[in-house]
Amino acid sequence: MQILITGMHGFAGRALADLLLRETDWRIAGVSRLPQPPPPDARLTWIKLDLTDRDGVLRMIGELRPDAIVHMAAQTHVPTSWEAPWETFEQNVRPQLNLFQAILAERIKPRILVVTSNEVYGAPQSHELPFRESQPFRPNNPYAVSKAAQDLMARQYHISHSLDVCVARPFNHIGPGQAARFVIPGFAQQLVEIEAGLREPVMLLGNMAAQRDFTDVRDVARAYLLMLKSAKAGCAYNVCSGKPRSIQMVLDTMLSIAGLQVEQVSDPSKFRPIDTPVSFGDHALLTEAVGWQPEIPFETTLADVLDEARARAAIR
Repeated sequence: MQILITGMHGFAGRALADLLLRETDWRIAGVSRLPQPPPPDARLTWIKLDLTDRDGVLRMIGELRPDAIVHMAAQTHVPTSWEAPWETFEQNVRPQLNLFQAILAERIKPRILVVTSNEVYGAPQSHELPFRESQPFRPNNPYAVSKAAQDLMARQYHISHSLDVCVARPFNHIGPGQAARFVIPGFAQQLVEIEAGLREPVMLLGNMAAQRDFTDVRDVARAYLLMLKSAKAGCAYNVCSGKPRSIQMVLDTMLSIAGLQVEQVSDPSKFRPIDTPVSFGDHALLTEAVGWQPEIPFETTLADVLDEARARAAIR
């Protein structure tokens, strides 16, 4: 079994590769625009390629002829999408189109999982929560528009070309390995610096009232593997915990774990132009289809993120 993972160098991509190495005997190829370190396992290889290069993607698919593809390569940072909307759209839509066209050109029939986002649902009315897969799309930021286009493209190619493709709509996923520009590892980095006496016990914060649906990335990776094996083609599935948690509650929990007290200061520069007050999903469809449930306790995830930030600080 040969699987291709786009964006394998990213947060969820690394978690999925680790899971596949532990639990399958598949050969794994990751694709990245940037050079990557030597793989830790002989079953894992890297392909250096910009997925916006149509001819390069065609050559790669022709040479690799994968049995399965997980497509998660994307510009995933919502604030960046406001600063660079066209670049976000091109980076998130063109690679998927190139992959689909190459698959058709090579006449192969891989199992395909396209990873989009809960951001396609936009800001809900109170009666629309929790979000279910039947919820109409109302994207309210450039990143969400790009993900809605990917989601719709996957459905279109299943209908028009019979591609064996299903879609994951993950809500916020967190855990070890996430970049510090995201909110929870950003909190962890600040708290570890405060613990070490490297900064004053003051935190500059954005919208703390927003409520989000957080799932450990290791649970998310397990959902992706189960979807590859048995989810229905042509369908989309929420990957989520089903529980809304405010950003303030996240910080309070991390402060409790770390045993710290800090001054909390609102920073207008950390607010988005448009923000969704509350968003959480329903994973009943995914549970029914593949038997998935989130397993890792939220407090365990936050403790692991803090421990990772401490380990990084000790290395410096």
